[in-house]
Amino acid sequence: MKKLILLLMTAVMCQTLFAQRVALVRQDGKFGYLKEDGSWLIEPSFDGAFSFSDGLAGVHSKKLSGFIDSTGKIVIERKFDKAKSFDSGIAVVSKDKRWFYINKKGEEVEMPASDKVFDFRNGFAFIRQEGLVGFINPEGKVIVEPKYVKVLPFKNGYAKVKAGETWGLVDTKGQETLEPKYQEVGYPSQGVVVVKKDGVYGLMQNGTFTAVEGALKIWGFHDGENLTYAKNGENKIGFIDRSGKWVIEPKYKKARRFSNGLAPVLGSSKWGYINESGEMIIEEKFKDAEVFSKDGLAPVKVKKLWGFINKKGDLVIEDKYIIKSSFGGMTFGSSSISFSGVGFSNGLSRVGYKKKWGYINTKGELLNNTWYQNAENFVEIN
Repeated sequence: MKKLILLLMTAVMCQTLFAQRVALVRQDGKFGYLKEDGSWLIEPSFDGAFSFSDGLAGVHSKKLSGFIDSTGKIVIERKFDKAKSFDSGIAVVSKDKRWFYINKKGEEVEMPASDKVFDFRNGFAFIRQEGLVGFINPEGKVIVEPKYVKVLPFKNGYAKVKAGETWGLVDTKGQETLEPKYQEVGYPSQGVVVVKKDGVYGLMQNGTFTAVEGALKIWGFHDGENLTYAKNGENKIGFIDRSGKWVIEPKYKKARRFSNGLAPVLGSSKWGYINESGEMIIEEKFKDAEVFSKDGLAPVKVKKLWGFINKKGDLVIEDKYIIKSSFGGMTFGSSSISFSGVGFSNGLSRVGYKKKWGYINTKGELLNNTWYQNAENFVEIN
């Protein structure tokens, strides 16, 4: 019994550690890592840094890059000219103008010959030979032979591949799950793939193509959502279900996906929110609008800046923030980071205010009552 309790306690501790999230921030010209409770995991001390990925973070000082662990200890010496993030135990670095792969010991790892050294993403990296592209895994095994003119990264176990002028899908075993003979393909979602075949948009499911009547564009489904948006010949947007049936007539100028049962739509000149029956639940009164998060709040632009509404449409956090931006000049080690993701996650939202960045909770309270020079979204240390 004692052994069982000890095992359960260990599992809980491991889960807690795995779930810990930190954000890369810049304060007084130095980069550090902030925890969601507002305390420092690692105080600002680096000239440049990357967000944590695969348990390590790249740091940059005195024109050289290395890697730290979650205690701030340098685990790979700062000896590289440039470095990129770890994924599946492998990172790309450069020294003396040569790019190559290293493992978490900082040792160079041999990989199959490639015209260019590509980053690993979600456990796979591109390999290019004689102008054709495929994939390798972290062990250096060729998973998808370099025979395609273009490939896109794996997502949910599938990658888009282009042969000649047409697209298909391959899985992580290198098998073509959708033969490359379509003008466009989307990523699968619960067995449904958006494709364009012979100039017609439709859905592929269980090997059967179903044309969507009148569709000139279909955006991909998201797992857990029944509807996605599509555009008709009059450039109006509505929503279809997973069978390809129009369930909300195309009458909007723009739309975004459903989340928490509501989707932002642009009517004549303002944004509002509809439910899955097409009923306008929150009136069209915003200059712009984003999707609801799990916290039940959505970013909206009332005039020039952004605030947050609840599902009743009440403005519960004042519209005085910037919510999205790309820090083109913010260098983390060797390259610039573009931030993505807006709105709340785990009760906090990254926002900008008067050229500073910080985090607010769902009550609009500023974490640590502090604005930072720059700030990135929170990510898990894994």
